Amino acid sequence: MESTLGICNEECLATVKGQELRSGQKEPRLLSLIERNGEFILGVLATPDAVVSRPVAQLSIPVNHRFEIIREAEEALLIDFSDDSCITIRIKGEKSPELMLELQDDERTQTFLTQVKSAQEQVAIKPSKPKAMEPLTPAAFRGPVPVPPQRATKTVTSLVGGDNQAKTFNTPVSNINNTAANHNATEYGFGESLKNTVKVEEKKNQQNRIVASREPPPVPTLPPRKASFPPSNPLPPAPVPKDSAAPFQARGSSVIPNTKPDSFRSEFDYMDRPASWCDSPATNSMRPGMYSSEAGQRENLIKHRLGKKEKEYVDIQPFSFFIGTWNVNGQSPDSSLEPWLCCDPDPPDIYAVGFQELDLSTEAFFYMDSSKEQVWIEAVERNLHRKADYKRIRVIRLVGMMLVVFVKKKHKKHIKELAAEHVGTGIMGKMGNKGGVAVRFVFHNTSFCIVNCHLAAHVEDFERRNQDYRDICARMTFHLLDYPPLSIVKHDVVIWLGDLNYRLFLYDAAEVKYLIAENALKKLQEFDQLNIQRQTKRAFTDFMEGEINFIPTYKYDTKTDRWDSSGKCRIPAWCDRILWRGSNVQQLKYRSHMEMKTSDHKPVSSLFRIGVKVVDEQRQKRVFEDIVRAMDRMENDFLPSVSLSRIDFTFKDVKFRQLQKERFLIKNDGQVPCHFAFIPKPNDPSYCKSWLRAEPSDGFLEPSETLEIYLEVYVSKDSVTLLNSGQDSIYDILVLHLDRGKDYFITISGNYLSSCFGTSLETLCRIKKPVREVTNLIDLEKSMVHFLLVDGGSSEDIPLKIPKEVWILVNHLFTKSCDQEDLFQTPGLQEELQSIIDCLDTSIPQSLPGCNHSVAEALLIFLEALPEPVVCYELYQRCLDSSHDSRLCKQLISQLPRAHRNVFRYLMSFLKELLKHSNNNNLTANLIATLFASLLIRPPPNMASRQSGQDRQKAINFILGFLMSGDED
Repeated sequence: MESTLGICNEECLATVKGQELRSGQKEPRLLSLIERNGEFILGVLATPDAVVSRPVAQLSIPVNHRFEIIREAEEALLIDFSDDSCITIRIKGEKSPELMLELQDDERTQTFLTQVKSAQEQVAIKPSKPKAMEPLTPAAFRGPVPVPPQRATKTVTSLVGGDNQAKTFNTPVSNINNTAANHNATEYGFGESLKNTVKVEEKKNQQNRIVASREPPPVPTLPPRKASFPPSNPLPPAPVPKDSAAPFQARGSSVIPNTKPDSFRSEFDYMDRPASWCDSPATNSMRPGMYSSEAGQRENLIKHRLGKKEKEYVDIQPFSFFIGTWNVNGQSPDSSLEPWLCCDPDPPDIYAVGFQELDLSTEAFFYMDSSKEQVWIEAVERNLHRKADYKRIRVIRLVGMMLVVFVKKKHKKHIKELAAEHVGTGIMGKMGNKGGVAVRFVFHNTSFCIVNCHLAAHVEDFERRNQDYRDICARMTFHLLDYPPLSIVKHDVVIWLGDLNYRLFLYDAAEVKYLIAENALKKLQEFDQLNIQRQTKRAFTDFMEGEINFIPTYKYDTKTDRWDSSGKCRIPAWCDRILWRGSNVQQLKYRSHMEMKTSDHKPVSSLFRIGVKVVDEQRQKRVFEDIVRAMDRMENDFLPSVSLSRIDFTFKDVKFRQLQKERFLIKNDGQVPCHFAFIPKPNDPSYCKSWLRAEPSDGFLEPSETLEIYLEVYVSKDSVTLLNSGQDSIYDILVLHLDRGKDYFITISGNYLSSCFGTSLETLCRIKKPVREVTNLIDLEKSMVHFLLVDGGSSEDIPLKIPKEVWILVNHLFTKSCDQEDLFQTPGLQEELQSIIDCLDTSIPQSLPGCNHSVAEALLIFLEALPEPVVCYELYQRCLDSSHDSRLCKQLISQLPRAHRNVFRYLMSFLKELLKHSNNNNLTANLIATLFASLLIRPPPNMASRQSGQDRQKAINFILGFLMSGDED
């Protein structure tokens, strides 16, 4: 059986259909076990429904010694699906994201898993031997690659047959021994729990050694550049040139000698470094380990070149898109939606309908299910245009934001690469009452991204709305199989809709209503906040909006057309908007629908005619054949080569949660197209440390093409503890790999400024001056443990009852924020948060900068960054088990280390005081318990991915018990 490019023999041994689980959604997948030239490959196809015959795998994972297929226990599921009996597996392999898939628990699946196991066993007993063309250079002439200290890897289990038996490979984080408190200790001493405290200190960095995905920086995305990913169109059948045998044999070599004379070396060439860097066995071994096959690299390069010549084989054809948005204010549909969705005589080709405030319940703010989701989906489906048949292709919801997309059934086969994501911009990103949801897809050969958002409220908070927009742009990333991450701007057409909440810079409601009555809409729009932010390039800079000829859509008395008559008497504003960016987009209509009276907002819609790139298959095939023939000629005569404008970078004064960027240029100075990628060093799980990122991390370059690469340093909660303690530093070496070429080494260095954020409670209790004045926190910890073990000690050595940072934050909120509306529900401003963090790190302030919301979020960030949560990891399970009994809960808290116990009781007293002001601050016990339980009671790192909804509810009940108890504690 030939591959897609006709270069090797392969046989499909077994296939099974399943669904990938990602972000609460299910994506269809087809898994195929393929034997190719004696080697086994697991192919993962993203769109099995489109397969006609012999599918081409979009992701090829070699079945080798690094391949793992892991069966998850039932209690490990994060989402409770009510489908038929299923099993969940995780797949890990080289150059592939970790995949979680759900398969039917049937005979076909068991047969497939048995075949995979058999393949693994054959690989295990197969003797390893060097590739035929790999030179066996004596080890004596090779030096080791200098690499930073290794970072610990996660504990994984390997699937055994079809049962649940598992085998542990790496050493897991050991549990901290449970040590009862010694109640005879003095009030300021540590004798009450010395042994326990020392153990906590020894393990405080384990949280950071087993980390989740890197926390993205709260900044806007980079400006759009040339795409670094292959185009979406499939490859036509490959021509087989007469002289193809020789080129393929040459490309099969695993190591290509460098034939470039020394006199032609670039000043940026890595060969100018010591010989040990380029001649080491580790360097050469990186190449075959990172990529599934030379054929796969060649195929991606052909796709890239085919995309560059797209204009030669596509035609622009118009299609109609209906875009609608409505803030429904928590209401259920009470009338037909036809006046909104069927207001045009001709049916659109595609519908995209967005809702905000679908569900206003407190519970929904924490990602819980909403019964109103299905009610509104069904209402939309009943009221789509009657002259066409539609198929729903995707729905995604985050709390009250929902986006649903429909296409005409005849177009369904032309929709591919479908994905959906969400970003919460509520406080700490934990509350999804504000943020955005998005669906992206490729229609024919044009990529679309549709974003539905709900930005921050209140007239004066336009800067917070700008921040929400930047956060969504920075954090909304789509992950597709065999593609690098895609941001919003990396699409041909982007349509942005929703309750953007921008108001008017006019504060007299009577004046605004008078101008509306006089139809002076253009005069009013001069004061529109969104228009001003776009003009001053503070938000939505590259987006366009049609002319607004309808009156403001907010705010009305529900069920009427009357302006808000409540005590707040909200000033009318155009909160609900539809914007776009991209080429070949024509807006035909932009209107509101006054007849819809369900909500205090009026729905808005826009009808677009969009030119879509439709492939002419015959022309595409001719272009494809030309590319393959040209590549065959060039690959025999030339090797890829690039030059880098810089290879050494120094980042000065790196701080917690403060992004720094540097950039360099990579230029293809060779004669052939090339593919580059940053690759992991030996024994490292990723190509860089968790505080570092390269964007883009891989891509294609045509001859003489230059690309800008950004290096971003951002210290998040996942990396701050190791940096604070001196166990890590701002130093890393990036390996930039060139397919069929050599490796280039880029050095990253810098100095880190320590922070109280990410430092343990015990250590902070021992520091009576700003943490930035302490030279080395780890030396302080060692000396203080020694102090505890010897007699004596002055009164200056007596630790504080609680960290001064906790007291400063809580005292500010207690004295100034008890009546603050929506406290702990509205996010702070990033600039103010950074000022608060700097203030706490460098001084002992009398007052904190920033608004109350920023101080509240700073407290939450502090608790989230603790290496050991307030309720220690060792007591996590006992905490859940005792959540039903208040007596057991109090007993457990008394057994916490002294600093943890004091902080817990101090926070509970403060939160109970806040609840006394709930009429003003809109807080409820359940809301507070849900938010703080996720921070104070965290599962140990090796259990975090298996935390069930039931476990989370027990943690919430534990906190609720203290919030609802009397003041006797």
